[in-house]
Amino acid sequence: MNKLIEKVFISGKIIAKTGLHVGGSRTALDIGGIDLNIIKTSNGVPFIPGSSIKGKLRSLLAREYGSVAVSKREKGVKTGETTDDDIPAMKELFGSAGEKNANGTPARLIVRDAFLDTTHFEDEKKGGLFDELEMEYTESKWENTIERKTGTAKNPRPVERIPAGAKFNFEIVYNVFDDGKKEEHLEEIIKALRILEDDYLGGQGSRGYGKISFDRDAMTYQYKSIEDYKNGNERQDLTGIARL
Repeated sequence: MNKLIEKVFISGKIIAKTGLHVGGSRTALDIGGIDLNIIKTSNGVPFIPGSSIKGKLRSLLAREYGSVAVSKREKGVKTGETTDDDIPAMKELFGSAGEKNANGTPARLIVRDAFLDTTHFEDEKKGGLFDELEMEYTESKWENTIERKTGTAKNPRPVERIPAGAKFNFEIVYNVFDDGKKEEHLEEIIKALRILEDDYLGGQGSRGYGKISFDRDAMTYQYKSIEDYKNGNERQDLTGIARL
């Protein structure tokens, strides 16, 4: 068993470049009401679940490596096809449940929920960017399915989304073990974040939703060693690693 020696923190702000839809629960459609809601806190404020960000990062890296599934146990996996468990970096970063006679691998990557920067949002409301929103923090956009034979729209439905320009505070925590994989793993994480900027986050991506960017000026890269935890020290700046 490798020993935990340090924690690395990558934090900053996610900027929605187009409308962002991270789904909540589907509700009964009232006439003129929202069909597809977004997820919100108990106070009604939109946020991006850490599981959504982490799942997208994993999916993007899996595509790069040609992985077709998380493990060989998934249905439909053919002999010779690559899975996440075949890729050391994927298995180490995101964890593995292991097989019946093998130990599992704990995930080293922790992705926090990304909460809306409400101060920025309220300032932009006063400044004009969000002053015509239909709801407190969100907008609605009608989507249709097109009948190809006739070229007519059917099944119109309003989709709730976070408007372009909104910012979210995010943090990724990476557990460093004494196996010398730190630099390699951090390069994989940064690469996945870069790819995400040219992909999409949330749903309806093929319709133009979910384009995001990371605010380079707000990014911080810090670490805390086990000794720092013992001595009650604050986080320290991390140097000499790949950055966005």
